[in-house]
Amino acid sequence: MKTSTLRRIFKAFHYRDFRLMWVGACTSSIGTWMQIVAQGWLIYRLSHSAFLLALDQFLGGIPIFLFSLIGGVVADRIERRKILLASQYVQMASAAILTVLVANGLTHVWPILCLSFMSGLAQAFGGPAYSALIPTLVDREDMPNAIALNSIQFNLAVTIGPALAGQALAKLGEKWCFGLNALSFLAPIITLLMIRTRFLPASTGDSMFTSLKQGIKFVRKQGSMEALIVLAFCMTALAMPMRTYIPVFVKDIFHRGPETYGNLLSFMGIGSIAGSLMVAGMGNIRRKGRFAISMLICLGAAIAGFSLSRKLPLSYVMLVLVGASMMSVFATVTSLVQLITTNEMRGRVMSVYNCAFRGGMPMGNLLSGWIVPIFTAPVVLSVNGLLLILMALYFLLIQRRVATL
Repeated sequence: MKTSTLRRIFKAFHYRDFRLMWVGACTSSIGTWMQIVAQGWLIYRLSHSAFLLALDQFLGGIPIFLFSLIGGVVADRIERRKILLASQYVQMASAAILTVLVANGLTHVWPILCLSFMSGLAQAFGGPAYSALIPTLVDREDMPNAIALNSIQFNLAVTIGPALAGQALAKLGEKWCFGLNALSFLAPIITLLMIRTRFLPASTGDSMFTSLKQGIKFVRKQGSMEALIVLAFCMTALAMPMRTYIPVFVKDIFHRGPETYGNLLSFMGIGSIAGSLMVAGMGNIRRKGRFAISMLICLGAAIAGFSLSRKLPLSYVMLVLVGASMMSVFATVTSLVQLITTNEMRGRVMSVYNCAFRGGMPMGNLLSGWIVPIFTAPVVLSVNGLLLILMALYFLLIQRRVATL
């Protein structure tokens, strides 16, 4: 690969504060994914319940849906770095408590569900602050590249974290995954203390409710922004349950152990890295909306392919395609939202976007948790894939506000 191509792909790394945030977030995300794998495995081992798997995802995501809008207002009123530090402390404490509980022979699922809710509550305030802070670390023309590289760190973690978790689960047990996750939060805490960028909000006499209304009004005035938020909600509601039910496929269809579970998530992560690198390499391209919709069609087809596969090699291929297409849609749509908004409104607008994007996860998981026991996971996921394709065709042919961006 030519040096000029590498410089274009990794252009945002020229900014010191962005590099620091990237390293800290990547380290923490690896630990988080180790916990996600171990937590899903532990819940299914203790209960053998697909519904409780979905309920855990619901409880981890519903605080984001309920409180992200307030978190966005806070992110536009308080220095975003301080909000992020508080969020990291809460999540670290939750992981540490779970480590102690498992080490002492945890046999019930309800403490896990409660801690998932607490972590989700912390993310409801940390998420908008993080999304609003990242673009301020780079120049405007490099914002799409920074968002794509930020997606790479997340998906590098999706690749490394599950693979490490699979090995740790098989050889050391769940408590090590939770303990290592607790330690991993030290990385973003240290980098947040090191960065020089500060967001100093303008003083305002407006109430929290007034500020919230201003953010929603800004979104509604931008017709294309509304369409992007609807697309983000529907995509996560239909696509994310696939990841939730991978333990069901591993145990009940492939009849394998935790290493296979980690491998499946790692292949999905490899695809996600490839998709993020592709978006980063393309830079600030024209017709981002049409590209995102095309990738949404690929995502639906890959999810349906995975749900119908009964061969592990084919499932690995499908998950690579799922990861690549999902991250291409996510990075492109996020870039469009960030480019449309202004810095003084960024926290509130990104909270609306995060509310839709992250809110789709618990809603999709809760619905699938009810119907999977009736129709089975392969049937539900294949229908979800088909619905994603139909949604993409709707935005491409009928509701064209996204396609014209």
